[in-house]
Amino acid sequence: MSIILAIESSCDDTSAAVLRDDTLLSNVIASQKVHEQYGGVVPELASRAHQQNIIPVVDGAIREAGILKEDIDAVAFTRGPGLMGSLMVGVSFAKSFGQALGKPLIEVNHLQAHVLSHFIRKPENPGCPEFPFICLLVSGGHTQILLLHSHFDMEILGQTIDDAAGEAIDKAAKIMDLGYPGGPVIDRLAQEGNPDAYHFATPQIPGYNYSFSGIKTSFLYFLRDRLKEDPDFIEKHKADLCASIQKTIVGFLLKKVERAAIDHHVRQVAIAGGVSANSLLRSELQRICDKHHWKAFIPPFKFCTDNAAMVGIAGYFKYLKGEFADISLPPYTR
Repeated sequence: MSIILAIESSCDDTSAAVLRDDTLLSNVIASQKVHEQYGGVVPELASRAHQQNIIPVVDGAIREAGILKEDIDAVAFTRGPGLMGSLMVGVSFAKSFGQALGKPLIEVNHLQAHVLSHFIRKPENPGCPEFPFICLLVSGGHTQILLLHSHFDMEILGQTIDDAAGEAIDKAAKIMDLGYPGGPVIDRLAQEGNPDAYHFATPQIPGYNYSFSGIKTSFLYFLRDRLKEDPDFIEKHKADLCASIQKTIVGFLLKKVERAAIDHHVRQVAIAGGVSANSLLRSELQRICDKHHWKAFIPPFKFCTDNAAMVGIAGYFKYLKGEFADISLPPYTR
């Protein structure tokens, strides 16, 4: 039996979790509200907030788990990718904590951790995918279709060649002045709108790769022309605009995921990352899987956004393999 303390600080959420083997005992997250007024994450402010949050968050995770710090067998931490200033806070704390207690360190890739969140043992996680399976990893900074052969054998079948899906959604929200973060607002308003009200161009990218810059441009030019005719166009049609752009992006994402699963004869499909919280993406994935008699794996909402639980499960699988990190390893942004 192993007890893993995990630390996540790649962007603007400070999180610590404790796992006993693959069972989650605690998962504490401190979010940062300071970025809302700037319409996006300000790296310097994020790193300062991490410095303030890291000690109480780790202390809270250990207390909630009902363990002593001496019970910890290893310290897992997000090494990258992410914001350098934010990563340095978490990495430095993990190294110091592990060194003080004489515990080994486990470095974790943030993107792999998102995918492996499907293996966290919790009542709301009814089952785990079986290898091989397809996973759509989709967030504000990354969009990839992965074929998993094992926990750390992740073959990239396709990825975005420019912007990520989450960036396109956030850009659409910014154009409509919906605030930050824009994804949840678009998701909420879309449920009140007509997804077929407007149509936006999707690029013809070969294979399983994506491009979202064209969708953003199509949306921007469409609104520019409509606003010339009616300055209140966005306000009058906000729900329909949200529903239409959301349908365009989700349809573009899942069309290639469906093709990848068919081509590779895979009958299990998962989603992971921040955008996997989108209600249309979740329902459409389930619909596609039902159509083909595939099994869909959709993460609980609390495991969609950045959290240390996913770092902990990745750390657990590395612990089983004896893959420990040297204290000299620096964080990386990409």
